[in-house]
Amino acid sequence: MHGSAPSARPKSVGIMSKPAKPELAQILPPLFEWFRRHDYQIVIDPETAVYCSGPEVIERSAMGSRALDFVVVLGGDGTLLSTSRVVAKSGIPVLGVNLGSLGFLTEVPLPELYQALDEVDQKRATTEARSLLLCELLREGKPILNYSALNDVIVNKSAIARLNTYDLFIDKVYVSTYKADGLIVSTPTGSTAYSMAAGGPILTPSVDAFVITPVSPHSLTHRPLVVRDSSEIEIVVKTGEEEAYLSVDGQVGTPVRDQDRVICRKADYRVHLLRIRRAFFEVLRTKLKWGQR
Repeated sequence: MHGSAPSARPKSVGIMSKPAKPELAQILPPLFEWFRRHDYQIVIDPETAVYCSGPEVIERSAMGSRALDFVVVLGGDGTLLSTSRVVAKSGIPVLGVNLGSLGFLTEVPLPELYQALDEVDQKRATTEARSLLLCELLREGKPILNYSALNDVIVNKSAIARLNTYDLFIDKVYVSTYKADGLIVSTPTGSTAYSMAAGGPILTPSVDAFVITPVSPHSLTHRPLVVRDSSEIEIVVKTGEEEAYLSVDGQVGTPVRDQDRVICRKADYRVHLLRIRRAFFEVLRTKLKWGQR
């Protein structure tokens, strides 16, 4: 006589929240109750636990190691960016709920939260894969640090520095030398962030490309470049006695010295964003107020 088959893994969800959002004290209790009614185990980050206790609390950095069905991000694009870098490698989908005023990535407005959760729970939501950049900093030929970025990697001058000089190579082929405030390497997702503000083009998320955008270049002939995402992008920083700064998604980074090299390439894993209904161009029209008088 055979024993009974093992039961299926329980459903499990993670919740990450933006700090300093006092409205979470009212949002979280009914959200926890919804998940319990739908038989989910809940884990939350310390930022969420500040406003409501009950579920298991784990550090954000540990979320990717848990067997989660998906992660709910309560905040804005910044919170979603930091969450994505944590869970992307594990393939855990992310549902972004917008508590701010401008969000290209946090698709779901708060009044539609439970409708969105129903669609996710009933497997009606779509998953959109977004490319990531892997960035490595080399000093004297030796790797110092590496990061992943959903939006962009930026090398720019410090607050008091003069224009820096950057040598750009694509697949080890010299492209040009830029005198500029900085250089941005962005994914299609990040093309609507700092790159767009610096005059770069908007890419649809499915385009297999990266954008290299100079920030306030000394020469007006230096324009943004679009390259295939299979390319290796190398930036040699020439600061002299000055110091530059490497920034990843506008959230983490490190000072950069003269002759340091920043190498960017596409990651072999992606961020999976849960999408409900809105098309990319609808988001653009809404967020950028296209066609509105």
